[in-house]
Amino acid sequence: MINRHALAPLLVSAVLITTPGLTLEAVAQDAATGQIIEGAVNPYGFQPENDFVAVDAQTADLGRLFEDLGPVAREWYQHVMTLSGPYFEGRAPGSAGIERAADYVQFWFERIGLEPAFSAEQDKTGTWTSYRQFLELPGGKPTIERALMQYRRAEIGEQTAEVGVDFTVLGNSGTADVSAPLAFLGYAIEEGPDGYSSFPDEDEGGQDLAGRIVMILRYEPLDDEGRSRFTTRRFSRHAAIPPKMKAAVDRGAAGIILVNPPGAVFAKDGLQDPAASRAGNELEVPVVQVTPEIANRLLAGSDTEGRDLSALRRIADEGKHGSVLFEGENTVRLATAIDGGMNRTANIGGVLRGQGELADEWVIIGGHYDHLGLGTFGAMPNNRGRLHPGADDNASGTSGVIVATQLLSDRYASAGVDANLRSILFLAFTAEESGLNGSRYYVEHPTLPAGSINAMLNMDMIGRMRSDTLAVGGTSSAEGMLEEIRPMLEKSGLIVHADPNGRGPSDHASFYGAGIPVLFFFTGTHDVYHQPGDYGWTVNPAGAAKVIDLVVEVAAHFATDSERLVFGGGRPTRVVSKPTNADAGKPDPNDRGYAPVRLGVRPGMGAGDEPGVRIEGVSENTSASDAGLRKGDVIIAWGGEDLVDVMDMVTRLRAHQPGDVVEMVIIRDGEEMTIPVTMKASEKVIEN
Repeated sequence: MINRHALAPLLVSAVLITTPGLTLEAVAQDAATGQIIEGAVNPYGFQPENDFVAVDAQTADLGRLFEDLGPVAREWYQHVMTLSGPYFEGRAPGSAGIERAADYVQFWFERIGLEPAFSAEQDKTGTWTSYRQFLELPGGKPTIERALMQYRRAEIGEQTAEVGVDFTVLGNSGTADVSAPLAFLGYAIEEGPDGYSSFPDEDEGGQDLAGRIVMILRYEPLDDEGRSRFTTRRFSRHAAIPPKMKAAVDRGAAGIILVNPPGAVFAKDGLQDPAASRAGNELEVPVVQVTPEIANRLLAGSDTEGRDLSALRRIADEGKHGSVLFEGENTVRLATAIDGGMNRTANIGGVLRGQGELADEWVIIGGHYDHLGLGTFGAMPNNRGRLHPGADDNASGTSGVIVATQLLSDRYASAGVDANLRSILFLAFTAEESGLNGSRYYVEHPTLPAGSINAMLNMDMIGRMRSDTLAVGGTSSAEGMLEEIRPMLEKSGLIVHADPNGRGPSDHASFYGAGIPVLFFFTGTHDVYHQPGDYGWTVNPAGAAKVIDLVVEVAAHFATDSERLVFGGGRPTRVVSKPTNADAGKPDPNDRGYAPVRLGVRPGMGAGDEPGVRIEGVSENTSASDAGLRKGDVIIAWGGEDLVDVMDMVTRLRAHQPGDVVEMVIIRDGEEMTIPVTMKASEKVIEN
């Protein structure tokens, strides 16, 4: 028996099921001329009403259903189901899954007969022999290449610690092999509140760590309850790891051992992952983290006074202790090596050659093929570690590109020898989800002169058409663009929201920024955007086929029209309605991760245990610039609560409306200060 719950989300119109002999062609003949609604569209909340009903699983004939849907819908659906399957692991850059997806896209480009679009990496001639344009992105997971920790105690001899159980190599460790006696440096804080320091006055000595492997406590001085002495929040900026390690290295440390202080209330359990522990720049000395148990073993073989980690923590809590140099013959050996990790990934490209007088001019059709993988970035915190299939985002657009290659290849093959046809470059972009990295890389490392590109068409999330409604962005990115494509929009029979803006949260924005006319095809957001529930069986094949047919018609027009498009370059403002009172305070699952207000900062990540979000840049005329926030500031508290990370900041933004005033605590030039920030509507949205 067919599972009705698995079949229902196919979103096939009831008319196709309940009317015998009725096909899509017959429905299309009765459809009214397409409707065009001009005006800005908010892509973060564009969500047409759903006019589809569930199929009766008891009586549905899937064979007849897909026969009626036609070859475009059938092939597109097959690609979506494949690319969103678990074999592709959510297609995150740097994963094995995205490599399989790249192979899949290249397979179809080759099968359809597209030519390679790029030069091979080692080919300096510029000949296009490869379907891949490789790029490397930061954020790859560092891997431990060498990890050895040995310690000697007179009564038991040499012991070897177990990596991953007793210790781990931290992400900023250098490549080195060091054997040296041990020293203890407490929290290694140069200067804290109320005159606190881990170091005595310079004239009292206790500063030289040359030839020592130094044990450092994580976090900052604790009270008797295990809470920070410096702040009422979890920890202050003085808990940051990079300054601690710098203080040790500046004093000659030959290696560093980091350990959690016993009894810390907010301490993180366990050993850090090398990727999560990349605290600051790579050091030249070995850097490891050990468990408190191993730290006590090291101290038992080194401290002649018999103090354990808890006793030394109490000394460190008071400060001014300087470095405690343990005497004796016992030594520790650290041998470490880290591969810093870069995500190597690739754009996939294929060429359909034109002919005649227009052959050296181009149309680009693209869509991104990456997604969120296991939700390690770009996902809600409660979904991290879960597979994100990414069927609509953006297996739908990738599949649209593949199907469009076949349709346009067939058209070119049937064109007369006298036809003038522009060449078409089909691109599947990588790393869109992490900031349009693939398309930006292509624009910065183009294979085509910008002046030869007539237009770029982008398909992103075309898999959830409802009520025959589609958004087409960029209709003012070229002079007269909307009038140019109006006949095709009307012929489609769709309700088209024609958005003049050429910018937006997808790959077309990279080309628009380079002065290239663009169009962005998008069927709207939904409740499983960036969620593990974006499965292949939730898409609408009939609707996607209509989008692809429209894209092919528009592309064919831009490929054959003798008149070149002239870049418009306008930057209109997006419009979004105010939420109703009933919606106040509720998170919007359809907002693509954005909010009605914009802070206006380019965030970086805090380093090590430093709380909050570091500001890497501030945009003009925004909430941040008006409040006086600057590059280099670290936001550590928001509205009286700790700010954990960038995802926490995004969540906070969603809860605000224009006009809200938020007290933010920041660190600037080592000083903590409170700044009131008045939230302004994002330039992407204005209230109506």
